[in-house]
Amino acid sequence: MNAEATRVGAEAEIRAILEDWRQAVCAQDIARIVSRYAPDIVAYDAVLQLQFCGVDAYRKHWEKCMTMCTGPTVFELHELQIFAGEDVAFAHALNRCGGTGPDGKETTGWMRMTVGYRRTNGRWQVVHEHFSAPFDMESSKVLWLEP
Repeated sequence: MNAEATRVGAEAEIRAILEDWRQAVCAQDIARIVSRYAPDIVAYDAVLQLQFCGVDAYRKHWEKCMTMCTGPTVFELHELQIFAGEDVAFAHALNRCGGTGPDGKETTGWMRMTVGYRRTNGRWQVVHEHFSAPFDMESSKVLWLEP
């Protein structure tokens, strides 16, 4: 297979993995959310703590996050870009996430997302995931601006 075909195929695989992961988040299916994480994943999330090392720690974080989202979950990827080689890939996107409260009102915010993948034994695994939100340096308040 030539390099271009390899790149196109790998990008398609990553896109399908991301879509399955997005659907798992909306369904609050923790097992499916973490199914593609490498055992030694290092993750930086925008909430709760500075970093998460290992899939078990990150699973616990996802479990806690899901308790914060009542009602239907909102989890959308916008401006998704994927760059893939034979064994390494990364993707970045703007992510709108949140939930719908008991009053039916949707509460969401925007974050930035970067995900790093490594293909091991023919299977793509997330080795690094990073969510962040821009903030105002003077007030330290998060800026939830539309992209």
